[in-house]
Amino acid sequence: VGVLTEPLPRGGDAHPDLERRLHDLAAVVPDQFDRIVSFDPEIASTAARYVEVWRAVPLPVADEVYGWPEPSRQPRFVFVGRSTPHREWFLLPLKHHYDLLHVDHGLFGDDFVAATRTPGQVAVNLHNEPYPTFENRVSLHLAAGQLVLSEPLSPTHGLEPGIDFIEVRDPEEMMSVAGRIDRDPLRFEWVRWRGRLKAEGFRASRVWARVVHDLLLDVAAFGGR
Repeated sequence: VGVLTEPLPRGGDAHPDLERRLHDLAAVVPDQFDRIVSFDPEIASTAARYVEVWRAVPLPVADEVYGWPEPSRQPRFVFVGRSTPHREWFLLPLKHHYDLLHVDHGLFGDDFVAATRTPGQVAVNLHNEPYPTFENRVSLHLAAGQLVLSEPLSPTHGLEPGIDFIEVRDPEEMMSVAGRIDRDPLRFEWVRWRGRLKAEGFRASRVWARVVHDLLLDVAAFGGR
């Protein structure tokens, strides 16, 4: 099984970053895979230039990531991801006014799990560049039991803005929400609960079981490489 994990152009004029990622995809050898799974159904037609997408599901979250930190009266904002001009446009006001931890080099595995067990963390999700996509870190943070502030997601994979996470569209809205959290850290506690419950739909032991079951039946019926 090959898994497409990066955004691609969705038609029309594409951002240069998306064109670069499509160029990288051109190096794939399709015959090395029985089936291709994409994290985003919106890119299937573009990916079809090089590989045929068989299923579209968000990347599953490893079971050990799932947790439920205690609520805290001392919120701390966290962003995990490399710095880009678009992201800094959002982050700079937060960095100047609130306690924000920016992990620029990425955070994975046991280190990610350990870092998310601190009470009161509020995860920030921002697009790499100003184009629509779904960052897989959103489901990671939700599974870890963190409140998530995010730019609009596309696709949403069943997540509902204002219910499972807090949607922010520009730095001003981000600062407004951050101010409300700073004044009342438990204001959005019910959103954190809902997001954690919705994250069960991303649990790896469930998602991979379904995908592999379908894969075996599909290859048995229609053949593989």
